[in-house]
Amino acid sequence: MTASYDFLNASPVIPVIAIESLEHAIPLAEALVAGGIINLEVTLRTQYGLDAIRQISEHVPAANVGVGTVCSAKEFDAALDAGASFVVSPGQSDELFERALLTDIPFLPGAVTATEVMAAKTAGFSILKFFPAGTSGGAAAIKAFSGPFADIQFVPTGGIKPDNAHEYLSLSNVRAVGGTWLTPSEAIQTGRWDEIEAIARRASTLSK
Repeated sequence: MTASYDFLNASPVIPVIAIESLEHAIPLAEALVAGGIINLEVTLRTQYGLDAIRQISEHVPAANVGVGTVCSAKEFDAALDAGASFVVSPGQSDELFERALLTDIPFLPGAVTATEVMAAKTAGFSILKFFPAGTSGGAAAIKAFSGPFADIQFVPTGGIKPDNAHEYLSLSNVRAVGGTWLTPSEAIQTGRWDEIEAIARRASTLSK
């Protein structure tokens, strides 16, 4: 089946979200959407990831909620059952490639080396997560990939902040960037949703 990656055109930044308390899921998603950020990557780094995806899918219809940190076919299936509309992995495996190709769900496998990019391309994937970007050569490495891999695009995450996001977004082979700076832990814990909305609004104005 063929997945559509057009959702990446909606905004230049995808917040990488680790839910520490389930009660934060809906108001956090609402704040991000109100700020103009609709693609949300809820990671499986915490025990609340799947439940958060389920709640956001059901109660924040304007959000396009996906799942991150998916490392197995079992996690892939669980995320789809919870309502995830796109899937992101920090790496790649034949198991994940095979599972993703059986669905019409967009899948972004991780790749930071030429060998990994070639493996993902051979498997049929042309939009890849570049993680961790900051310690894997950053924007310069991604720019260099545009030569041998002109048909591959990236969504880098890891070490990306407001002051360097433009370095990535200015590249022709970057579709969007991911970051945790949109969801500061202290603001979430204290329910400062207006602050998060303001951060999201600034992020939504970054140009691609």
